[in-house]
Amino acid sequence: MTTNLNTLVTALDVKIDDDLASTARLPGRPPKLSHSYLLCLTVMQAILGFHCEAH
Repeated sequence: MTTNLNTLVTALDVKIDDDLASTARLPGRPPKLSHSYLLCLTVMQAILGFHCEAH
């Protein structure tokens, strides 16, 4: 189960990163987390059924 979940997260991160590669970065301080990583976390949170940040 863990291997399948790790593979899913990795594939999702790569797909999102490839799709967002052409977006321009905003001026200012560089972010600590990339937009693609945050989007991947959000999608995985929804897939795993954690619809509330308290979980």
